[in-house]
Amino acid sequence: MDTSVEVGTTSDIPEGGMKEVLAGGRKILLARVEGTFYAADNICPHMGGRLGLGKLEGTVVTCPRHGSQFELRDGHVVRWAQVPAIILAVSKLLSPPRPLGTYRVDVDGDKIMVAIPA
Repeated sequence: MDTSVEVGTTSDIPEGGMKEVLAGGRKILLARVEGTFYAADNICPHMGGRLGLGKLEGTVVTCPRHGSQFELRDGHVVRWAQVPAIILAVSKLLSPPRPLGTYRVDVDGDKIMVAIPA
């Protein structure tokens, strides 16, 4: 069963913005896109970069380390590293593409609540 954890208020994150938070012992990235809030792991599954330091374009976040991109709506991999093709092929063998963990977000008044698995 999930535990709902308050991670901030709606005014904490501007439209098109991101914020790094800690919830239930997990490093979480919060984002606000077109009035909808998204929560995902803040650590890139490729090489451990902090996604909150990356770039948000629509609902796609780009890791600042190697350019891996993830869709915040469901965590699927958009791009697994932005490196030359031969390096990418080796990288995929050593560290196969893995989706980004995402979390349900509820807004209660102005409180942002993230559902953390127990």
